[in-house]
Amino acid sequence: MIPPEVDKTARIASGVSIGKNTVIGPYAIIEEGVTLGVGCKVLAHSIVKQNVTLGDGVEVGHFSVIGGDPQHLGFDRSVGSKVLIGDRTRIGEGVTIHRSIEKDGVTEIGEDCFLMGNSHVAHDCLINNQVVLANGALLGGHVSIGGETFIGGGAAIHQFVRIGSGAMVGGLAEVSLDIPPQVLVSGRNQISGLNLVGLKRRKVTREELAELKGCFRKISTYTNLKKGAQDILHGMECPQHSIALEFVEFFDSGTRGFARLFKKP
Repeated sequence: MIPPEVDKTARIASGVSIGKNTVIGPYAIIEEGVTLGVGCKVLAHSIVKQNVTLGDGVEVGHFSVIGGDPQHLGFDRSVGSKVLIGDRTRIGEGVTIHRSIEKDGVTEIGEDCFLMGNSHVAHDCLINNQVVLANGALLGGHVSIGGETFIGGGAAIHQFVRIGSGAMVGGLAEVSLDIPPQVLVSGRNQISGLNLVGLKRRKVTREELAELKGCFRKISTYTNLKKGAQDILHGMECPQHSIALEFVEFFDSGTRGFARLFKKP
């Protein structure tokens, strides 16, 4: 039986799981294998494709498509893969989120995220909690974004890039290298400093901030940032606070290379 919150013009496949108090608007399409949590809103003309799971309180905006096929030339459409959306995430108008290219693979969006209008998340991305993608932000495949990160409007993130937690990427930025946690990025892979406003909003203590600043200055002196991270981690200056430790450890992994501090001539 279709719940009263589902508009009579919506098309719901058999076997779809619809949580209590979930609203499905006019002409929305929900395909087979979908699970909608409690209190979701799937607005008019949006499409939730097969094998997508929406957590509780998720909102899908008008004309968005969740779980579409990847834009990958070698993709086999018979492959079964998924999209998972965390609780309370809001998806704006015209957003596209693609499923994984791998068998049983997952494209995952965390909790309390906000994907604004016409943003795009490609296959196999992992977006952690409380991430904001502003209007028109574009993520290539296999991108990983740490929690509490902001991606500005029209920014484009190359496939396989990692962006650390708490970073802020400016509008129209072109990111093709890994971005460490807690920094500001603009233009093409240009780090301009730490995200001090974001750190203040997250109530980072003076001691934590001082240690993070020290690590930022220290590692910026190295030509080989990975070696710099290893020197800090194995030396007398190894960070004691988690936020600085996470910053340094970020450079001890990854394969794409790292964005660097932009120094004015």
